[in-house]
Amino acid sequence: MNEIERLFARTGTGAAFARAYLSYVQQVLSGIDADAVAQLIEILLSARDRDAQIFLLGNGGSAATASHFANDIGFGSRSWTRPFRATSLCDNAAVVTAIANDFGYEAIFVTQLKTAMRRGDVVVAISVSGNSPNVVGAVEYANAHGGVTVGLTGFDGGRLKEIAHLNVHVPTNAGEYGPAEDGHMVIDHLVGAFLMHACRAGSGENP
Repeated sequence: MNEIERLFARTGTGAAFARAYLSYVQQVLSGIDADAVAQLIEILLSARDRDAQIFLLGNGGSAATASHFANDIGFGSRSWTRPFRATSLCDNAAVVTAIANDFGYEAIFVTQLKTAMRRGDVVVAISVSGNSPNVVGAVEYANAHGGVTVGLTGFDGGRLKEIAHLNVHVPTNAGEYGPAEDGHMVIDHLVGAFLMHACRAGSGENP
């Protein structure tokens, strides 16, 4: 039984569960390594400085986070003269379904990287378990071809935590997808807010 299951068993009403869930998410967020988040920010700023691409990817809820993150980096930063070239590899349904149909679902991200990624580009891989084969395969490919890889993980971090150049971990128990994905979205908004204000301060661009 994970903590979310225990909270439900202990509370029994919507209001009590909401209070307990929010309290637990605060605990989870306090366990995120701020220095790792700072390293992620520096990786993204460095990618912008050298005009590198930033690719984001994930499955399910993490696919939605990848899309949201790409939006917040690429457009939320309001940096037009030196943009963050951020793209979610989850968003083109025709591409994803064609690759899945022709080569298998495990190839949906790595095949896109084979055609789009160059040395020095950044790959941000989001996987709560850290063990999704298509995510792990994409990071292994990026590592082998000069990419800079970042993992956003939950649970124990899985294989992704081991192979990504940088891992930003949301400490949660196995099966606690909600709090882990909550943490990933907070990281997204934290990083996006910092980048927007840093770009504004550095260039005078109008937000």
